[in-house]
Formats: sequence, structure tokens, C-alpha cells
Amino acid sequence: MPWREVLDLYDVLDDASASGEAVAAWLRKNGVDDVSVTTVQGDKGSTDFVRAVIPGSRGRTAGGDAPTLGVIGRLGGLGARPERIGFVSDGDGALVALAVAGKLGSMLRRGDQLPGDVIVATHVCPDAPTRPHDPVPFMDSPVDLAAMNEHEVEQGMDAVLSVDTTKGNRIVNHHGFAISPTVKEGWILRVSEDLLELASQVSGKLPAVLPLTMQDITPYGNDVYHVNSILQPCTATSAPVVGVAITTETAVPGCGTGATDLASVESAARFCLEAAKSYGAGTCELFDAADFDRLTSRYGSMRHLQTMGS
Repeated sequence: MPWREVLDLYDVLDDASASGEAVAAWLRKNGVDDVSVTTVQGDKGSTDFVRAVIPGSRGRTAGGDAPTLGVIGRLGGLGARPERIGFVSDGDGALVALAVAGKLGSMLRRGDQLPGDVIVATHVCPDAPTRPHDPVPFMDSPVDLAAMNEHEVEQGMDAVLSVDTTKGNRIVNHHGFAISPTVKEGWILRVSEDLLELASQVSGKLPAVLPLTMQDITPYGNDVYHVNSILQPCTATSAPVVGVAITTETAVPGCGTGATDLASVESAARFCLEAAKSYGAGTCELFDAADFDRLTSRYGSMRHLQTMGS
């Protein structure tokens, strides 16, 4: 249970001077040796991309064949300073992903090594801009989505869990976390039964599912509505991607402070941990490969939805 990691990390991130190096130091303290930080300058400021690799006993880093899971924390920023003081709701994605990395490092140090490698990636920005959005304001980012995908999505990830605050809407009215259908190469596929089972196991409740539209899985910048950026990693990989959404019953703005529910964050982190255990062991699938092949053979490729289109 990653409660301590969530609490300690929240203290690291809820800081006007929060940085990738501070997060990297915290991760190394928690047993994650392979951590890198890359600072990227954008049109609206800069941010620190953090990448952590937790090796598996049968993962590629050990010369094995266990699959690699990517856990991506999606967000515009941890804070909207100076407009807003404190940690904003939008920061939950980074908090979950980095807590997962810290917990896996602690587990590894204590002798509990997962079968497969886990790659965790997110970015740290305490002073991101905001922008208008309906029904509530969104957080913006100092860098564009192309830069996020470049630094967070890796071809070595065989599957991706994309964690993002998803509170600024009226389509999922659930306090906790919800998972999306699996998205692969422009196709919105059925919800993974294995992940539904894990969501119930972790929460002790019926699983909640985030509805998706075709717009949501297309790249940002194409002038169509997106619920948020939770599925943007699917535009940059052929691997299956599932959104893990931190949700609320009411519409909460991403730039809202005092809105982070640590119980929801911890529950989502625990779900990602259980998914990582099962995926690396080969007992959890994000999609049915045979079904996907039948779809593409009958109806063709949908990869054009991963592009900006005509």
C-alpha cells in the first residue's frame, strides 16, 4: 500500500520550488536507481521531465522476455503560480505515477521484485499557465503535447497506463478513479476484463469506466473537443493505452487548489501497482490480440486518427 509514498511525495511536490531534481533525489532515496531528469523549455516556460526505470526479474533490463509496462503521469502542471497558490488538482497524475515508482523502488529494496520492467514518466512544473475550457478551466502546459509524448512515451513500453486528473467534466460522476476502454492504433477497443477485475479488487467497489469519443483519441491541436489529455499517449505509440482517471462527482477545475483527495490518489496508485504485477507476470491483458486482428482485417487501419489528418 503506497500511502507513505503518496504522503511524502505530496510534500515534495506541493512546493513553489518543486523540481525534477528534487523528485529524482526522493526516488533514489526510495530505492529507484535508474532515474533521469530532462529540462525542456517551451513557449510558456519550462518543465522537468522525470523518467524512472524499475527493473523486473525477467524484464528486458535483465535479458528476459517479460513485457514492459509504462506508467505515464499526464498533467499540465503541479501548480499555477502566481495565479494560484499551492498544489492544483491537475497534479494528481504526476503524484500517482511517481508514487508508483517510489513504491516499486521500496518493494525492490525489500526483495519484492516484479517480473517485468516498469517505466514511469511524467513532468514536474510548479508554475504552469491556465486556459479557458468548458465546463471548468483547464491547466495549460509550458510545453506542447508533442514534447510530452517525445519525453514520456517510449517504444519499449509494451502497454501504457496513462494517469490523469479527469474531474473537469460531467460524463463520469464518480469519486475515486475510473479506467478507460483500451485504445490502440486509432481503435477504441472493449474495456479490459482483467483491469476491471483489478479495479474492483483494489477499490472494493464496482469498477467505474471513463467514456471515450473519437475526438478524445486524436492529437491535440486539431481544433476538436477533447475531454482532456489522458489518451494523448495513444497518438504516439502502437502499444495499447488505458487511461486511469482520477475522478470526482462534481466538475472540479484542473487549476483548483485544495482539490486533491489523497485517498483517491492512493487507490489509483495501488491499481497501477497491481496492474504492473499482473501484466509483467502475463496474467493481465489490456486487449484481445485476435479480436484486434479481426477488426483490422475487416475494416482496415485507423492509424490516421493518430495524426493531425488532412
